[in-house]
Amino acid sequence: MLTHLFKIILDWYQHALETGGYFVVGLLMTAESSVLPLPSESIIPLAASWSHAGKIHIGLPGIVIAGALGSWLGATIVYWLARLAGRPLLIRYGRYILITPDKIQKSENWMSHYGAAGVFVARLLPGARQLVGIPAGIARMDYLRFSLFTLLGSAIWCSVLCWLGVTIGADITKGEIHRVVFLVGGTALVLGGLYYFFVHRHMGKKPE
Repeated sequence: MLTHLFKIILDWYQHALETGGYFVVGLLMTAESSVLPLPSESIIPLAASWSHAGKIHIGLPGIVIAGALGSWLGATIVYWLARLAGRPLLIRYGRYILITPDKIQKSENWMSHYGAAGVFVARLLPGARQLVGIPAGIARMDYLRFSLFTLLGSAIWCSVLCWLGVTIGADITKGEIHRVVFLVGGTALVLGGLYYFFVHRHMGKKPE
C-alpha cells in the first residue's frame, strides 16, 4: 500500500517537472520555506537525479536557481507577515497558519544567539530554515540584508542537495546500493549533528 502510494507521488512529481519545469521546483520550495511541512530534501535531490539521468528536460544550474528563488520567496512571505503583523498578533492568531507560539519563541531564541548571521546559517540547517523569517520580521531587520543572506544560504543548500541527488541516482543506476546506504546514512548523521549543535541546543534557551 505505502509502496504504491509512494510510486503515485513520484510519478506525479516527475510529470509535474516535465510539464512545469523550473516553476514547479520554485513553487514547491516556496511552500517549503514558508509554513508548509514540505522537506527540501525530497524536492531538489529527485529533480537533480532525474535531470542528470535525462528523464526531465531541465538543467542542474536552473534547479539550483529556481530552488534558491523559491526559498527566498517563501522566506519573504514569512518575513513580511511577521513584520506587518508583529509579535502580539502572531502569538494570538499565528497558529491558524501553522505559526505557533512555540515556533515564535524558538525562532527568537535562535536569532538572539546568532544575530543577523543566523539568517544565513539557518538556510543551511533543517529545523531552522522555515522559522528564521519570523524573528527577522519582528525585529524589522533590513529587508535587503535579509534577502541577501537568504539567497546565498539557499543557493548553497540547493547546490548540496543537487550534488546529493546526482550522486545517489548514479549509484543506484550502477547497482552500488551499499554506497547509497553509506551516503544517505552519513548525510543523516551530519545533518542530525548540525541540528543538535546549532538548532536544538539554542532554540530551547531563553533569549539573552
